[in-house]
Amino acid sequence: MTVALFGLSVLSLVIWCVLLFARGGFWRTRCAPPIAGDAIAAIEAWPAVVAVVPARNEADVIGAAVTSLLEQAYKGEFHVIVVDDHSTDGTAECARAAALALGKPERLTVLKAEPLPSGWSGKVWAQSQGVAAIGSRGLPADYLLLTDADIAHPADAVEQLVARAATERRDLVSLMVRLRCDSLWEKALIPAFVFFFAKLYPFSRVNNPRNKTAAAAGGCMLVKRAALEEAGGMEAIRAALIDDCTLAALIKHRGQGGHAIRLDVAANSRSLRPYDGPGEIWNMIARTAFTQLRYSPLLLLGTLVGMTVIYLAPPVVALVLGALGWPAWLAWAAMCCAYAPMLRYYGRSPWWAPALPLVALFYVGATLASAIRYWRGKGGQWKARVQAPAQGG
Repeated sequence: MTVALFGLSVLSLVIWCVLLFARGGFWRTRCAPPIAGDAIAAIEAWPAVVAVVPARNEADVIGAAVTSLLEQAYKGEFHVIVVDDHSTDGTAECARAAALALGKPERLTVLKAEPLPSGWSGKVWAQSQGVAAIGSRGLPADYLLLTDADIAHPADAVEQLVARAATERRDLVSLMVRLRCDSLWEKALIPAFVFFFAKLYPFSRVNNPRNKTAAAAGGCMLVKRAALEEAGGMEAIRAALIDDCTLAALIKHRGQGGHAIRLDVAANSRSLRPYDGPGEIWNMIARTAFTQLRYSPLLLLGTLVGMTVIYLAPPVVALVLGALGWPAWLAWAAMCCAYAPMLRYYGRSPWWAPALPLVALFYVGATLASAIRYWRGKGGQWKARVQAPAQGG
């Protein structure tokens, strides 16, 4: 038993060495430096931008989100389209009230979503109607800002996104917005969400046009309209539950060679959505975790085994073997070092890092729950809507 545990600890240490030094530096959590003033001044003609905001029962946050968009200090033409996706809580009225309070009702269009057709995910269907309205209403739009109804942006957000897209010649620029991290459960579980995402999609690889890795964060995506149309438009991702990463892959891999996209953690754009209890975070993970694994039992098994070896084995073996388990102690220390930058980004103490194995166990449970929901025909639940394809479908 001791030999087997020692071998497991060595394996964990080797994996953490690979993750630290050969996984694109995924653990380095750095906000992109702002585009300098001289580069912004060099842009003579600012392109037109239309923000498309799908919203379903978001009355508690849509007002603040719309306000942050309408207060953008953007020099070009800018319009906001909110697509009310069959809300029952007055979401549309709250959005209009926010525009009226600012004295800018003419810069906001609120659409009522048509019934969801077969083969479309709810969010993408709402977004597609917003994009279609751009043409039908004659709105100028060189770029589309696809953002969520629970995101608050700083006043220079659109300017910075457009400037980066223009100066770096990117077809898509996305920000992983700062999720709320106020309650105890948010402090314990939210930083790991972004940490695991970055491990799966290292940002440095996403940002390299020569690397096939593609990802985006759905809360904030600025996409060149011509690039989206060239890639097939929103219809090309109509069934996607993980719409952001699907769109990023579509944009980056269209045609020949790689096209430039960019993903960074946000300095100031932030989510307004609270996760006051573990159940809300559990559901956030379980909604798409099995989708990420392509509904494959084999990939699910591999994920469960991998998470066990990488996150759970080091502390267990270290505590069981004591000094004899020195590779496990080193693996646990490497894990803490890798997690510390993300904790710092969220304003958390590095003393939270040793608890990452417990957090990983929570995520493993939610991933398994995601698979069980899918097998029971209840996958992809969001806002009382089941969106995952039926088992075997």
